[in-house]
Amino acid sequence: MVVELPLDDDGNKIVRIGHSPDPDDAFMFHAMTTGAFATPGYNFVHELQDIETLNHRAMNQDLEVSAVSIHAYPDISEHYALMNCGASMGEGYGPMVVCKEGVSETEARSKPVAIPGMKTSAYLGLRLAWGDVEVAVVPFDEIIPRILDGTYLSGLIIHEGQLTYTDHDLNVLIDLGKWWNGRTDNWPMPLGGNVVRRDLGETVMNDITKYTKMSIEYALKSPDEALEFAKAWGRGIDDETNQAFVSMYVNDRTIDYREEGRKSIQLFIKEGQNIGLIRDDFDTESMVFIGA
Repeated sequence: MVVELPLDDDGNKIVRIGHSPDPDDAFMFHAMTTGAFATPGYNFVHELQDIETLNHRAMNQDLEVSAVSIHAYPDISEHYALMNCGASMGEGYGPMVVCKEGVSETEARSKPVAIPGMKTSAYLGLRLAWGDVEVAVVPFDEIIPRILDGTYLSGLIIHEGQLTYTDHDLNVLIDLGKWWNGRTDNWPMPLGGNVVRRDLGETVMNDITKYTKMSIEYALKSPDEALEFAKAWGRGIDDETNQAFVSMYVNDRTIDYREEGRKSIQLFIKEGQNIGLIRDDFDTESMVFIGA
């Protein structure tokens, strides 16, 4: 059954977009949520929450559109379809395990690793690379401080921490994006994607995907305004770091996963199934990417 969306005062369908308080997500959705271009019949509003919370909200089908971890996608695939745009993929870079100087990989693996969430793609990547290590869930923006104060020997950093860790003289034990790159045929590491709820019907799903792609293209062609908007969600990072982080995760592949991007997602999920972190009844071969 197709669900009817609520309407605003002008008769436009209200579509809620959930994304992380992250410069790259804000950059992508800036144009469509601020009216930078016309979206006839639709009123897009954004809701900002951390990715682990969004993963769980998607399990409850709370939002029409959401950013989610690729790791979490099979759990919500009955109710949501992946768009073929809006990917966050590490092109030879990605989440990292960092530590203070002098800590070896052997030492780090013998102690709990601080991670940003059990359903994050970063955690799945860590398990694929390091096996069944002990972990502790810590809010992503507290991981570096907890390493510095000695609470944890190492931590798995995501978001802008992938750039700012150098400010704290931390060392990288493994860059999971590079690791995945070497493990595959030079494919990017899939981290996040955008999903749209299936009960909206094919027409609305395709419309939303079309406008999402247009929003990303708009931001890439006119980046200054989108970068300024994105900076508001960058947790105090400077302009240079803001631009560097956005350029890492918003690029041509964000507009279109392309074939190797879609294959990388399928392989990432399959490997998660092989180690028991993803339900084994999910069929990667039948995945449909809206707008591909």
